[in-house]
Amino acid sequence: MGVADRKEREKEGMKRKILEAAKALFLDQGFEKTSIRNIADAIEYSPSTIYLYFKDKNELLFELHQEAFQGLIQKFINVSPINDPFEQLIAMGHEYLQFAIENPELYELMFLMSAPIDALECRDDIWEDGHTALNMLKMIIEACKVNGHFKNQDTDDLAMMIWANVHGFATLHLRKRMHMFPEEERTPRLYKALDVMIETLRNL
Repeated sequence: MGVADRKEREKEGMKRKILEAAKALFLDQGFEKTSIRNIADAIEYSPSTIYLYFKDKNELLFELHQEAFQGLIQKFINVSPINDPFEQLIAMGHEYLQFAIENPELYELMFLMSAPIDALECRDDIWEDGHTALNMLKMIIEACKVNGHFKNQDTDDLAMMIWANVHGFATLHLRKRMHMFPEEERTPRLYKALDVMIETLRNL
């Protein structure tokens, strides 16, 4: 490995260290209460080191948010080889729920963490990947309509209903509201609820 390659690797390693520390602090104590100094203390570097990589904590939040949504979008891309659009829709629901269960911290950052996103300079950019993910769902719904599903249903309304339901399943899990059931029943119950929603959609 050459000197330039080693320096680039070290740079990426430091950037990842900063992002992971920022993510942990944002989730633990909230975005507003987290400062660049807090993040610097967590990684045992000076604040000036962080400013070499990120101009402020808004940029840190944006990059974490973007990474999280890109992970979800990749999950959605995984369903594209499926030929039948309704089967794609089913697979997308499963991919979404699996993503939330397997990546609780990322999902928390994307949808559950309290952060003043509307006040951030990057607020429009922050939602760009969210719109991309939602549009992927809408495209599948439109393809389902072509195949005779969802007659007289508005695509935007249907997309919101589907997202809200699956998001609700994920949130019940992540907020530990499924703990009223025995441990071995919790995740299966989520997927059974998803299956019921799918059957309801099939009959629309």
